[in-house]
Amino acid sequence: MTETPNPYILDADTMTGGMRPIRQAVLAIGSNLGDRFDNLQGAVSALSDTPDVTVVAVSSVYETVPVGAPAGSHDFLNAVVLIDTTLTVHTLLDRCLAIEDAYGRVRGERNDPRTLDVDLIVVGDRVVSDETMVLPHPRAHSRAFVLAPWMELDIEGEIPGKGFIADLIGDLDTSGITRREDFKILL
Repeated sequence: MTETPNPYILDADTMTGGMRPIRQAVLAIGSNLGDRFDNLQGAVSALSDTPDVTVVAVSSVYETVPVGAPAGSHDFLNAVVLIDTTLTVHTLLDRCLAIEDAYGRVRGERNDPRTLDVDLIVVGDRVVSDETMVLPHPRAHSRAFVLAPWMELDIEGEIPGKGFIADLIGDLDTSGITRREDFKILL
């Protein structure tokens, strides 16, 4: 699969002189094991240190009840990160997985507790479905813990094929989401 560049937004690759599209991406980060806040802060710092990634904004931190998790799972801390990037979607996914691994993420069953989750929600208007990824994230439209922090950053945000986040969140139960004023992720 190849990337189709937006002809109006380009970045010159200083090594090859080639042009690459700049896309905005939305990433959801979460943690419910270990030092949850330090894990989120570490994820944002690692994204900031990634070549060809610029962290544009980070939402407030939200404490959320686990969705579909095993009984006894601890609450999550969640946030949303907006970035600009010239990385391909697969390279960006590889970076997200590497950050998770650096924070001790152990992959088990879906929705198991985790030290860190770094999910690609949308990358520009890219739609991808292959053996390694599905974009936009297939469950983001039904997850208030993604939409609430995202809406804080971009009230006009949209999930391709699903709709505007402001409309989507209206159909969801947000009672298990609490904004934590005592935590602030630094850029």
